[in-house]
Amino acid sequence: MSAAQGRLIYVMGPSGAGKDSLLGFVRERIGSQVMFAHRYITRPVSEGENHVALTHDEFAARLANGVFSMHWESLGLHYGIGVEIDAWLARGQRVVVNGSRQHAPAALERYPHTQFVHIHASPAVLAARLERRGREDSRQMEARLARRPALALPEAARVTTIDNSGLLADAGQQLLAAIDQSLKPA
Repeated sequence: MSAAQGRLIYVMGPSGAGKDSLLGFVRERIGSQVMFAHRYITRPVSEGENHVALTHDEFAARLANGVFSMHWESLGLHYGIGVEIDAWLARGQRVVVNGSRQHAPAALERYPHTQFVHIHASPAVLAARLERRGREDSRQMEARLARRPALALPEAARVTTIDNSGLLADAGQQLLAAIDQSLKPA
C-alpha cells in the first residue's frame, strides 16, 4: 500500500447483525479520523440506519450517470455507494462502507487492499432484532433469515469476524480494533 493510497474497510453481515448500531458506536468515537460512506437505498430511512433514501427511478438515474462506485440488489431493494469514496481513498483516507456479503468479491476486485469485517449474531438474536425493527412483514423476515450467501473471498483476503450477539460495546471495541488494524500493510 502506497502512502497516498487509503484503505477500504468493508463491513458486512446478515440483516439484524447490528451493523448500523456498530457503525454508529464507532462513528461516535473516531468519526473525524475515518470517512464513513453513505449508502443509497431504495427504501425509506428507519431508526438507527444511516442512508440516503431514493426511489427506484432516482436510483436508476444515478446509476446511469455513473455516480456509484459499487451497487447491488438484494430482496428487491437497490443499494449504492457513491464515487466519492474513490477520491477519499486516493487521498489516503480510511473509508468504512456498509456493504453486502454477496458483493464482497466485486469490492475486492475493485479495491484489492480491502479489509473485510464480517459481523454476525446468533439466529435467535437476528430474529429478535428483525422483529423489533419492524421494517418487514413475517414473510420478508423469514426470507432475510433464510439467506445464507456464501462468503466467497480468496484465502488472502483480510477478514475480521465479530460476533455481535452480546453487548454492543464489546463488539464495538472489536470493530474499532479492526479499523485500527486496517492501517497495517497487507
